[in-house]
Amino acid sequence: MLLVDRLLIYGAGGHAAVLADVLAAQGRAVAGVFADTPPGRDWGSVPYLGPYDPEAYPELPLILAIGHNATRRDLAAQVRHRFAEGIHPSVLLSPTAGVGEGTVLYHGAIVQAGAQLGRHVIVNTGATIDHDCRIADFVHIAPGCNLCGGVEVGEGALIGVGAKLIPGVRVGAWATVGAGAVVVQDVPAGTTVAGVPARLKA
Repeated sequence: MLLVDRLLIYGAGGHAAVLADVLAAQGRAVAGVFADTPPGRDWGSVPYLGPYDPEAYPELPLILAIGHNATRRDLAAQVRHRFAEGIHPSVLLSPTAGVGEGTVLYHGAIVQAGAQLGRHVIVNTGATIDHDCRIADFVHIAPGCNLCGGVEVGEGALIGVGAKLIPGVRVGAWATVGAGAVVVQDVPAGTTVAGVPARLKA
């Protein structure tokens, strides 16, 4: 993991604001914020740098604070800065878990033994990822989700607020699990499931 004292944020919305809190709690400073439009919130002394510029602060790493998974994937392919991670001090992260570049773990998340998180993953507030889960790149695990042991989540999938996944299920790439769903069987790639138990949406 790349931990540095100063870094850049790409994005200026809600995820960026929470990420700034995560970094402050780590004792790290935001040197500037890239965004395609002026921020809609007060960033105080943090400079707004405008749209992404690979020549701005090239020595500093960057974190993508973009909630939309496909947009985050596309930007990751364009950005020329190095990527860093953001992990709030309240996170319980097993020493045997793996965290990919650019991944963010928000307040109160738990990542258990042997879990592996890919690149540019968002593990949101209070989410739990149990032992030996495999989370691919560009996944977003929303607040309050519970992934039991051995769950696999494919690239770009979205696990909605408060969803629960029983041990060993697989969620395919770019699938969506609805808020509050209870997933008891595999979710095919590119589909949406919702409900208790979760069922395919037409």
